[in-house]
Order: sequence, then structure tokens, then C-alpha cells
Amino acid sequence: MANKTVQIQPGRYRMIIIGLLIALAGLFVLSFLLGRYPIPPRELCGILLGKIFPIEPFWTERMEIILFNVRLPRIVLAACVGCSLAAAGAAYQGVFQNPMAAPDILGATNGAAFGAALAILWGMSKRSITWMGFVFSLITVALVLFVSYKAKGKRILSLVLAGIMIGSLFSAGVSFIKLVADPSDQLPAITYWLMGSLAGVKLNDILFAVIPMAIGLIPLYFLRHQLNVLTLGDDEAKTMGVNVKWVRGAVIVASTLVTAASVAVSGVIGWVGLVVPHLARRLVGNNYRYLMPASMLSGAVFLLLVDNVSRNLLAAEIPIGILTAFVGAPFFIYLITREGERY
Repeated sequence: MANKTVQIQPGRYRMIIIGLLIALAGLFVLSFLLGRYPIPPRELCGILLGKIFPIEPFWTERMEIILFNVRLPRIVLAACVGCSLAAAGAAYQGVFQNPMAAPDILGATNGAAFGAALAILWGMSKRSITWMGFVFSLITVALVLFVSYKAKGKRILSLVLAGIMIGSLFSAGVSFIKLVADPSDQLPAITYWLMGSLAGVKLNDILFAVIPMAIGLIPLYFLRHQLNVLTLGDDEAKTMGVNVKWVRGAVIVASTLVTAASVAVSGVIGWVGLVVPHLARRLVGNNYRYLMPASMLSGAVFLLLVDNVSRNLLAAEIPIGILTAFVGAPFFIYLITREGERY
């Protein structure tokens, strides 16, 4: 992968992190105000403060319902999914020493898509669709790890090739399900899920996703120092006392958990895990001590911003996966064609 080392002073790093936190907080508040049913700032403050202090309501009951039952779960989940996908992408790029690595490199996204499509075909509930997506995502990566373990040759190459192969099988499975699905209701539902969307998320979706996300994000944050060593290569890492097999396995498991949870609740949202880590490198350089936190915050800011656009740009909501591709692809082209960059 690109090894253009960028040195950054701790003071500048703190300023960047503070700036990202301020941007995230500002977008968080702004997201409450935006929507087809606007909530003015005065009413927003009143509703929030009313949960703490006894205030005579000067807002409508509908505003309060929309704020807590519709916008709050969506805003929180958008930030969590963006944070998780960006962290997984940054981790995979370090583990596989490949700037093109993304959260779906081991087929987790294809597996989740197959599980969700199968659940829709069987007429299962929304909660069951989420569970099926999550479980099949984990099954896919488990199969990839098993195949790569049995394969001969370099471990990293075997993992990538196994991910491509198993992912392709599940992608073919999705295509077959779309072929036999009822075109009047099941096929549109599958197609919409594959586009990625945060529409209709509830508090239960957050409760479902937050545990595997936390289980995955915490190790990724604390393993960022070992990720620095892994980018030097296995032999160099071993000479520096790093248990390469254990660290790589832990990073893959943690990244798989956050990816599976994200895709299960939001559908297929591409480009976040690929583009955002490169954007974070522009800000803080290649050192994972700084890159991982910056990627997490940048991912949350990016997806929250895109989600606001998706639900406010047109009269009909645009699936968020379409917008991330529209934004991510041109930006990545800019990154790889900029003078002085080598990938």
C-alpha cells in the first residue's frame, strides 16, 4: 500500500480531532432540525430540556414523537454505521497492506445481502431480516477463514482470494433469489435493501447493532499500535515482537463484527470504508495511532452528512448507498490521480 509517511505534530492532531468532534456535534444538532416536518431550534431546545426540567410544552406532540421516534434513532445509527465502516476499512487496509481494501473484502457484505434477500423471500419480519443479514455475514467470513486456512501459499493472498470466491458465490445466490422473487413486492424490497438506506430505523435497531459495534470498535482502537507494525510486513513485525497471527485474527474478527452489524441494519452502503480512511490519511498521515480515531470520526461525519442529503434533497428519499457512490467514486479518483500520490 501507499507508504508516503506524513509526520504530524501531536498539537495539530489534537486540533484535527477537536475539529472533527465539533463537526460531528454540529451535524448531530442540525440533523434534528432538517426534515420534511421541520422542528424549529426553539422547539428543539424546549423538547430536549423538557426531558430534564419541568417546562410547559410550547411544542406539538407530533414534534416530540418525530424527534425521539424517527430522527434520533436514524441520526445515532448513521453516525455509528459511518464510524464502524470507516474503522473496518482502515483496519483492513493495514492488515492486508492494500489501499483498495474495504469492509467487503472478505465477502461480509455479500453474505449479509444473501441473508437479507433470503429472509425477504421467505416473508420474514424486519427484525428477522436484520438478524439473517448479520448471521450470514459472519458465516461468510467464517467460510473465508476456513478456506484460506486450508489453502497453500501466502496467508494474506489466500484470504483475499477466498474472500473474492466466497463473496462471488453469495452474490450469485442473491441474483438467483432476485430471479425467483415475486416481482410485485419481494423483488422491489430486495432491490431497495441492496441500495442501502437508514429509512424507518427504530430504537431497537440501535440496541441490536450497538453491542457488536462496541465489541469490534474497542479492540480496533487499542490495536492501532500493532497495526502500525503489521504495515511493515510479517517478517518485520515478528522481529519486533508482534504476534502477527493473533493480531491479524483479532483485527479481522473485530472488523467483521462491525461490518456485519452495520450492513445488517442499513443495507449495502459502499465506499465509506474505502474512501474515508484515505481522507483521514490526508488529515493525520499513515500512523494508525492517529489514523484510526480520525477514520472513526470522519466516517461518522461523512455518513451523517450524506444521510441528511439523502432525506432532504428530493421529495422522495434517495437510498444512501447511491449517494455514497456518487460522492465516493469521484473523490477516490481525485485521490489516486493527484500528483505525487502512488498506489
